Amino acid sequence: MKRFSLYILIVFFYSCQQAVIQKEIPIDNPAYDKAFEYLEMGKADSSFFYFNAAKQVFLEKGDSLQVAKCLINMAITQKEQGDYFGSQETALQAVPFLDENNPEHHSFLSMNFNALGLSTDELYDYPKAILFYELAIKYSDDPQNTLIYRNNLANAYLYNKDYKKAREIYDGIIGGTHKNATEYARVLSNLTRVKWKQDPTYPAINDYQKALKIRQQEHDLRGQNSSLLHITEYYENRKPDSALFYAKIRYDIAKKIASPDDQIKALKTLIQLSPSDSSKYYFKIYNVLNDSIQETRLVAKNQFTMIRYEVEKNKADNLTLQKDNAEKAYNIVKQRIWTFCVSLLCVTVIVGGTLWYKRRKERLQFEAQSKIKANQLNISRKIHDVVANGLYRVMTEIENREDIDRDGILDRLEMMYEKSRDISYETEITPDAEPDWQKQVAELLKSFVTENRKVIIAGNDAEQWEGVTAHIKHEVHHVLQELMVNMRKHSQASDVVIRFDWSPGLLRIFYSDNGVGMPESQVNGNGLTSTGNRISNLDGKITFVNNAGKGLKVEVSIPIF
Repeated sequence: MKRFSLYILIVFFYSCQQAVIQKEIPIDNPAYDKAFEYLEMGKADSSFFYFNAAKQVFLEKGDSLQVAKCLINMAITQKEQGDYFGSQETALQAVPFLDENNPEHHSFLSMNFNALGLSTDELYDYPKAILFYELAIKYSDDPQNTLIYRNNLANAYLYNKDYKKAREIYDGIIGGTHKNATEYARVLSNLTRVKWKQDPTYPAINDYQKALKIRQQEHDLRGQNSSLLHITEYYENRKPDSALFYAKIRYDIAKKIASPDDQIKALKTLIQLSPSDSSKYYFKIYNVLNDSIQETRLVAKNQFTMIRYEVEKNKADNLTLQKDNAEKAYNIVKQRIWTFCVSLLCVTVIVGGTLWYKRRKERLQFEAQSKIKANQLNISRKIHDVVANGLYRVMTEIENREDIDRDGILDRLEMMYEKSRDISYETEITPDAEPDWQKQVAELLKSFVTENRKVIIAGNDAEQWEGVTAHIKHEVHHVLQELMVNMRKHSQASDVVIRFDWSPGLLRIFYSDNGVGMPESQVNGNGLTSTGNRISNLDGKITFVNNAGKGLKVEVSIPIF
């Protein structure tokens, strides 16, 4: 009998938890054992890989329950690594392998639906999360797990602002937690929060402090983190000094439990409540940590995708090898015969034309290398201008606009997809016909407007653009996009001014911002070097006036005759 332990997840989404299920069953799958070994070592990517490999073995054996267990473990791993959409997809794949009419499957159905609820919670889709938690409760056959699922359901109602329903659930489960101090403190704190949300005059601090004290006695750091969040929220508008005090304690607790998400949330509160000097210090830490989290989650998501791709690819390759095995023996013999004939012919040709071949080879190699370098440079520039800056602009709009034009975003992404595909086929990308170039330029520049940044445009007159060729418009568009992307990434500017000055036969563009200026190394970076090359190709001129700490000014002049 080998040990089986379904992956234990204890996820705290403001005190949400995942149920624990352990069972002993025989296993005849080495990859499955290795998956748990790596899980215990904290190596999520390796654990995910071996669960995926074990799933294939169970799939071939026709063991649907074991397939579902592997998928559930994979979904939980993705959830913990921040790949919430991937976690949802994997958990949904597990559902068809579980039979709702089979009592042996019920505990795994409940655990899988709870995992779906937690991932959906993280994506702020609370109505759908509520449906998943209700299904988890429906199939749960363990009172302790049911208590956890009901708490998660109550939290989903709380965040969906259905306080009445949330309070009904908390009132119903708190009586069953008195024998477990940790569970009692968790439900008490959540129930108190609901009461306070219903009635802002409710003196919630007494129960909050009571729950915090219990959690301190139980050395429940994650629970303390949740209580400190609630207390900080309670004091925020009543006693900002007290809110700041508890926010600092929460930040220290978040670091102890190594929770980047809780650190980020605590830092947001510290930035808001701290004096100016301290606020800047916390803001600097926030930026570094936030960038690190986003990068780590993107890497994790790509890892999981590549692992699945490699497994499926290997599986397909093996099937192809089996299919072609008989043909290969014949092809090898045939290839040897042809190789001998071709070799004999090549020797004859080489003897008669060694010198000519050598000179021709050197010339062709030189020409090929020159073409490759030119092609690489051209493709690199196209990818930077069309794909990278285009995606960055779309990301900026999504980040800074509350009223996102979903169809517009999708159209823009589809356009970038078509252009990137053109690059892969080495075709020349031509600018789309723009009936209103003045509007196109305005939309490009305004897409970088945020709550903390103004973009002022002057001289963008429709009639002036009518006399400009499509090629110059296309190049000006990329120049403006590169300047704005550079500003967005590096300048920290709150005011940006772009002015178009039209003279007979000459267009001058004046750019200025009040950011931190630009280091010399950045002026020579790939993006701005490409910008300079574009302007040079138009017989134009670009001038940088860099005032370290006081902003940046750029003047571009382009002949338009």
